[in-house]
Amino acid sequence: MATKRSLFGTDGIRGTANTAPMTVEIAQRLGQAAGLYFMRSQNRRHSVVLGKDTRLSGYMLECALVAGFLSAGMDVILVGPLPTPAIAMLTRSLRADLGVMVSASHNPFTDNGIKLFGPDGFKLSDEVEGEIEDLMAQDLSARLASPERIGRASRLTDAAGRYIENAKASFPRGLRLDGLKIVIDCANGSAYRVAPKALWELGAEVIKIGCEPDGLNINDGVGSTHPETLCAAVREHGADFGIALDGDADRVLIADENGDLVDGDQIIGLIASFWKQHERLRGNTVVTTVMSNMGLEKALAEKGLELQRTSVGDRYVVERMREIGANLGGEQSGHMVLSDYATTGDGLIAALQVLAVSVETKRPASEICRFFTPYPQLLKNVRYSGASPMGSPDLAAAKAWADERLAGSGRLVLRASGTEPLIRVMVEAEDEALVHEVVDHVCDIIRAIAHV
Repeated sequence: MATKRSLFGTDGIRGTANTAPMTVEIAQRLGQAAGLYFMRSQNRRHSVVLGKDTRLSGYMLECALVAGFLSAGMDVILVGPLPTPAIAMLTRSLRADLGVMVSASHNPFTDNGIKLFGPDGFKLSDEVEGEIEDLMAQDLSARLASPERIGRASRLTDAAGRYIENAKASFPRGLRLDGLKIVIDCANGSAYRVAPKALWELGAEVIKIGCEPDGLNINDGVGSTHPETLCAAVREHGADFGIALDGDADRVLIADENGDLVDGDQIIGLIASFWKQHERLRGNTVVTTVMSNMGLEKALAEKGLELQRTSVGDRYVVERMREIGANLGGEQSGHMVLSDYATTGDGLIAALQVLAVSVETKRPASEICRFFTPYPQLLKNVRYSGASPMGSPDLAAAKAWADERLAGSGRLVLRASGTEPLIRVMVEAEDEALVHEVVDHVCDIIRAIAHV
């Protein structure tokens, strides 16, 4: 049985570059262990698709992973900077045994991470990640490849083109983006080449921002974590739409023609409603996380649609979707999983679905992207050092107080970040003043426990 995971979090392994666990030694070790785990036969060659975003540290970790995989006897297919969903797609398309993305997603350039995909293009389960960690703790020297079976590395030169064509294929046949002016913000990340090109090839006039990566500027004042930049650009250029991706392009936020922001919940509601009209929404069910707004749940119910919630993390959304056969899920933060087209969150494909609704209905973004009226909702993060406050009796008492205070008219969600020493406190209710009161009280308790 696999031991409890210590390296893997909610979205792969992540940390400060050149500091454990984001070191050359651990990356090489991971390459060896994952390579050996997915080499199920000695009668054929095995391969891994390896991509990255635009962080400076990506070169270092890419090389370390390559060394690990080659020493395990696995061939490596290098694709360079591409979105995370492109790696998932290529893993399946090329019949590779494993896909790896070197990225810390929406984090600053100082961080990096490693995400793993199985041969089916889906992120690995907790159990498989635990088994790989077990392997990393063992002496693997006797299991590494003999000299004649060391792997080979090659570069796939048409990887970007393959992904662009895959994304364009998700846009309804017969529709075009001609006449639309679109601002695309790629966060100086992995989609800086492919996303603008896909939009342009579909007919749009494209205005690019966040498309000049230098290794240090990923997510720096741009992208879905800084949507104010997108909104300002939409207003400045008089654009019809704005699209903001994050560093690895697995999440998206939209700005309408007025420069007003549209979050993931509104995008999910729009797509769900549109797909239901076209009898494309499987099971009349949408999967989101505990962070999605209660207003979305109410609006979906009014249309006869069910919302199911999971823990935070697109991998858990995907797992539930696969369990129940749903084809639409996502997160308020902008992860959109459209399983008819992708096995993981894909910001570009989700944006194309929103654009398709606008083109087909001939309605502007400001009309189609206001699916529901949100309940007042507030999220605050409290940083801590040392042990997590989550198990504290004082925090349990604060939660009980909050539940009683909200009295069925709202809800409190407490969760520890899977990538940083943060406790996230989210409250929503019909009464905005009550929301602020409860959030502030619970945050004060956490600060007292953590002595910050």
